[in-house]
Amino acid sequence: MAYERYTRTNQKIYYAGLALAAWQKAIDGRALNAQALIQAERESSLFHLYGALLGLCHEIAGFYHITGASAPRVELLLNKDVLAAAPSPEMAELVELAVNPQTWLAQLLVAYAGLFTPPQAPKKAKIDPTLPLIAAVSLDEEVPELSREQLEAWRQQLKELALRFRESLSEC
Repeated sequence: MAYERYTRTNQKIYYAGLALAAWQKAIDGRALNAQALIQAERESSLFHLYGALLGLCHEIAGFYHITGASAPRVELLLNKDVLAAAPSPEMAELVELAVNPQTWLAQLLVAYAGLFTPPQAPKKAKIDPTLPLIAAVSLDEEVPELSREQLEAWRQQLKELALRFRESLSEC
């Protein structure tokens, strides 16, 4: 039983919960390195949520014997080509959630990909020295960091999705 695919999904959801709890402790605590702890737990939570999503994809792909069922990245399983080759209602729902930028799943994937991009300095307006000084206003919105509550909501949604999918995947 320890080698069942669902155990990895459950483990990653649990680890995300541990990271979120540690994040709350870092917020509540007054440590000198609180900001670093908060950032570390934010990234850890995101990492484990992505792993839980990958585990869920592995569960579904394994159940339907989809080619590439042990892919190392979610993006290799959640695409329309894989869905066309082996249609399943669970994968169809995941693909639909992944391609719609307003959904929690698409936002999770974007946030996870953001962990691997280098930091960028904010854009500054170019100033022409021949013009009189005018206050420049940046129209670029600052992207707020992910909140603990948002990641906890994603964790709960992923957990509910996994439970719902497992009910339909059982071979009764």
